[in-house]
Amino acid sequence: MKKEYLKNMAESMVANNKGILAMDESNPTLNRRFESNKIETSKEMRRKYREMIVTTPGLNQSIGSAILYDETLHQKLENGKSFVETLNELGIIPGIKVDLGTDNFTENSTDKITKGLDDLEIRIQQYSELGLKFAKWRSVFTIGENSPTEESILRNAQDLAEYALICQQNDMVPIVEPEVLMDGNHDLNSCLKITEKVLKTVFEQLNEKEVALEGIVLKPNMILPGSENSNKYSTEEIADATVKCLLDSVPSEVPVIVFLSGGQSSKEATERLNTMIKKYKDDLPWTLSFSFSRALQNPSLEFWKGDEKNTEKAQNALYHRAICNRAATEGLYSQEMENQDITSNPFENSESFHGYPHYPSSQDIFSKEKELNVDLDDFTKVESEIDKLKKRNADEFYDELPEEKVDPTSGSENLENK
Repeated sequence: MKKEYLKNMAESMVANNKGILAMDESNPTLNRRFESNKIETSKEMRRKYREMIVTTPGLNQSIGSAILYDETLHQKLENGKSFVETLNELGIIPGIKVDLGTDNFTENSTDKITKGLDDLEIRIQQYSELGLKFAKWRSVFTIGENSPTEESILRNAQDLAEYALICQQNDMVPIVEPEVLMDGNHDLNSCLKITEKVLKTVFEQLNEKEVALEGIVLKPNMILPGSENSNKYSTEEIADATVKCLLDSVPSEVPVIVFLSGGQSSKEATERLNTMIKKYKDDLPWTLSFSFSRALQNPSLEFWKGDEKNTEKAQNALYHRAICNRAATEGLYSQEMENQDITSNPFENSESFHGYPHYPSSQDIFSKEKELNVDLDDFTKVESEIDKLKKRNADEFYDELPEEKVDPTSGSENLENK
């Protein structure tokens, strides 16, 4: 196990305030989303949709890594390149979903158990040989009158730990995703208690298996009321409860936490992440970022509708959503950004987007190969040029920011009083 390599890779997945694009929906899940938008449900249409995603101009300005589904891994773009090759050229680290869905925990149980451990090591080795750098395994928990049970929490935590160990033994970073679902009518405090219990059990099992915590990425739910709960909780209440849960449950050795969206609207997920960063960033031992699927893709899918004539609008919508979430990872997201016409490029007529700087993407640099005198076969040189331009733009931007007055009474130490 190469602990230093795993740590560096985990940090690289969200470096420079970027996030992880979850485009690993199973075929049945993606087909349901297609059906709701009256899109043909076929293997070729799924390929076209995901090609539209990864060819979005400037996507790599906000996305540092992407989770693929096995079907996509074996498909190619119209230009003959694989999705892995395309992501690598963009500087987006490719990973793969490795769980195989869920079954009922027991015959009459509402609890679930995730499948896929039996042949996992063989599949992980194969994926590693194909150039994938990380994997993802999701366990789900539903809050109900008698669920989740102690037994189902423990068993799922044990399986998450076994999966994480297999990944690390094969030099792949495991994304550990224990999701407490929004389904039901539970209140905010119930979600807080169950999520804390799940996370603490997961880390007990990770430690039992001697998984290197510095070489994992945690992907939890935010603390949210059930989708059927009628109580209205503020963005700040949700942010406070989420940070409290994480501080109480997640060891400081973990380098990165990325949130799943879990049924939140695109705007809600972004606003809540932004509030956490603005209020608590300096008090947190881990990097906070996003790993959204629906909250990133839904606006784009609604514009695309399976018609290539809508590609530009759909890509602009995805780019807009991604840049809003990147801004949120720095606490720079604003309502003005949300009001942007999402079918147009946010930077089309300006070098900044409501005060958020336009960092050049690797595509910008590739188009200036001769000017920069960069050998495109040497990606290290390309990365160096990207970093130089990012630093220049960021320095110029932050030098112009007014000094912000910080309330010394704010911070995680006041969470208990919220």
